[in-house]
Amino acid sequence: MLVRRLTTLRQVRLSSSIANHEPAGPSVKTPLPGPNEQALRKRMDNHFQTISMNMFVDFEKSFGNYMVDIDGNAFLDVYQQISTLPLGYNHPELVEFARSDPMITSTVSRAALGAFPRSDFPDAIEKALVSIAPKGLKNCQTMLCGASANEHAIKQAFIWYQTQKRGGKAPDDEYLTSCMEQKLPGTPNLTVLGFQGGYHGRTMATLSVTRCKTYQKVDIPAFQWPIAKYPRYKYPLAENKAYNDAQDKECLEDVELKIKEQKEKGHDVAVVIAEPIQSEGGDKYCSPQFAQGLRDITQKNGIVFLVDEVQTGGGATGDFWCHTHWNLSTPPDIVTFSKRMLTGGYYYADHLRMTEGMRIFNTWVGDPAKLLLLTKVVEIIKRDHLLEKNREVGKHFQSELSKLAAHHPNLLSTPRGMNTFAAIDLPNTEMQGKFTKACHLNGLHVERCGAQSLRFRPSLVYEKKHADLTIELLDKTAKQFEK
Repeated sequence: MLVRRLTTLRQVRLSSSIANHEPAGPSVKTPLPGPNEQALRKRMDNHFQTISMNMFVDFEKSFGNYMVDIDGNAFLDVYQQISTLPLGYNHPELVEFARSDPMITSTVSRAALGAFPRSDFPDAIEKALVSIAPKGLKNCQTMLCGASANEHAIKQAFIWYQTQKRGGKAPDDEYLTSCMEQKLPGTPNLTVLGFQGGYHGRTMATLSVTRCKTYQKVDIPAFQWPIAKYPRYKYPLAENKAYNDAQDKECLEDVELKIKEQKEKGHDVAVVIAEPIQSEGGDKYCSPQFAQGLRDITQKNGIVFLVDEVQTGGGATGDFWCHTHWNLSTPPDIVTFSKRMLTGGYYYADHLRMTEGMRIFNTWVGDPAKLLLLTKVVEIIKRDHLLEKNREVGKHFQSELSKLAAHHPNLLSTPRGMNTFAAIDLPNTEMQGKFTKACHLNGLHVERCGAQSLRFRPSLVYEKKHADLTIELLDKTAKQFEK
């Protein structure tokens, strides 16, 4: 009884230390980085590389759409931990749910899900993933992150592709012997076709279809896989229809050409991987017509169509899945996810199910605690109609972003987006960096993508007042550059 009482008192103290409301507004009281930031970074740099770090965050003081750093500076955060917090910081119901027995035991005694899953794992899968599955895809596989989701999804596609070539049969002795020497037929000449500007992760296979930033790829060996053109539209879209339609046509023809060239080399394109929005590549969009063209090409050639929704999935575009806006005639074969979904993984079509065990496997294949937390997130999103609210706020934000660009035509251009998932361009990379830092000094935490864009990835509890404040802070920053 005494232990239980002490535990209860400890929980009360812990809860009182966690922020339960947003700050009155942004407040930057120190230089950036602040003194506490500099001291802690110096200490950490003795043991851990800090060159890529942005700032240390005081997570106990951060709440909702606001992030507070260790110097007490508060930022309106429209980046949300690289777009991974669907309900913002420290949502009260998630904080409370984190104290539940299943969350405690799944954290303390982490299940090796690949072999010894928890008894509530099927229930969590159904509530967290099956309930929001993309149309036509009821099968799912959990993984640790987006890169591992793409890696394993590609492997599963390869296995299916080879199984079809064998007439549905399992690998025979010749396959099993030759694969150990990395020779045919056990090690086949299969390729994955990606796109210029694409980003799919930083593991070995995913880097081979990533083509957006040089520092991600340099010095790393790569598979010689084909890269096709991805549309580069002119904006406003309605005023440049002829040009953009020609882009779609040219890029689809390039996809077919690359598939043909691979075939002539004796290599089969087994997978086409594409993002609905090339996020790291600078928020580059493709039209529903282009996406349907890809689907037609993959079906015609017996190729797996893999849609990478690691960055676009989870609700920011107004639906749980961005590719829903394409209205495809038939679903993709695979859809990968992570970030806002808290755990990594992928959905896949029935025909890709496997009959052999241990082929898509690792110790953890995901995090049971994050999957349990996702069940609560999905419940809240549905109960509070957050996707509908996101569409309302997104429409307003898109309108205001366009007005902002019109007010600063020499500095800001090409406003674009899908609801609150949005971006705007600066004149060049140098200005992109300077403008981003100036936004931070004004209390707006926004980040870069591509060579000249700012990207906006707010939470699903981002309201009209937050959107208006975002525009106000962007306008303030722009005026500072125009003086």
